[in-house]
Amino acid sequence: MKREGKNCTPEYKAEAVKLALSNGISSTARDLGIGLSTLTKWVAAARPAESAPKTPEETNIFKLQEENRQLREQNQKLLVERDILKKATAFFAGENK
Repeated sequence: MKREGKNCTPEYKAEAVKLALSNGISSTARDLGIGLSTLTKWVAAARPAESAPKTPEETNIFKLQEENRQLREQNQKLLVERDILKKATAFFAGENK
């Protein structure tokens, strides 16, 4: 995929939308160096009008899915940090014996 300044090819936009739908909008925007609002607009434009959400609950599902993904990433990071601290505590506790 090639990105040329502010003029992005339709193929580039389509690939970015496909990645955003599978990996999450915020992480895809960050990875590709695209503004979050820009990618959100591309995703909205790529969706057909008839499949647009019709109720407030349907509208919030996408936001909830993105938040859930972010929380899972954060949880994984915190678990790794906790494990490191456990090992460090065990190391220093064993050093005093």
